[in-house]
Amino acid sequence: MNIYVLVKRTFDTEEKLVISNGKIQEDGAEFIINPYDEYAIEEAITVRDAHGGEVTVITIGGEEAEKQLRTALAMGADKAVLINTEDDLDEMDQYTTAYILAEYLRDKNPDLILAGNVAIDGGSGQVGPRVADLLGINYVTTITNLQIEGTNVKIVRDIEGDAEELETSLPLLVTAQQGLNEPRYPSLPGIMKAKKKPLEEIEIDDLDIDEEDVEPKTETLEIYMPPKKAAGRILEGDLATQVSELVGLLRNEAKVI
Repeated sequence: MNIYVLVKRTFDTEEKLVISNGKIQEDGAEFIINPYDEYAIEEAITVRDAHGGEVTVITIGGEEAEKQLRTALAMGADKAVLINTEDDLDEMDQYTTAYILAEYLRDKNPDLILAGNVAIDGGSGQVGPRVADLLGINYVTTITNLQIEGTNVKIVRDIEGDAEELETSLPLLVTAQQGLNEPRYPSLPGIMKAKKKPLEEIEIDDLDIDEEDVEPKTETLEIYMPPKKAAGRILEGDLATQVSELVGLLRNEAKVI
């Protein structure tokens, strides 16, 4: 089975981020594989182990992204591809990313493409569906279970706290939701093997893409941190006093009643 995983290098949002002049400062920032993409990588490895084939992970960015690709290889992926846009594109959006990925995949005859449900830095959830639409293949988002029998696929997907069961067929793109699996940590043998696994680097010119074809459709005007939450208030006294004070606060300060 020909399996591809779309991977994104993202800021570690658990670490402190610094914003200056409307942009996140990359100097000193920690970067990781987008956590939802880790579910996609794990599922791809599981499918390969059950049905055969190989897993190729793909990302777009600069040479710094090689670290995240090597991590994916250490988890168990077979090959990696870096589409280096560092010298060609100053700005990218979801349209740009999806177009480039689709052009790379167009002649690869993928059976299964996996991606994270969303990226934690942008959260749009657009890239996976856009790629599938450009390739003209089926896609299902936010999956929590995947069963493949031949070319038939049974899926469970998360729908706002409930679950939906459906059937479709390969070729297929799915986006992984939390709960699909438990991503493995790279083992020491896996890390050592990853150093010898193929990591191909290509550029936009190799895909015969003109820069005009991938001009962003959106513009980011400003990036800013959300306002700090105000400290909570502890009510004191007996129950009746607390209830009375709470009602007063909801009516006069919060103005919700």
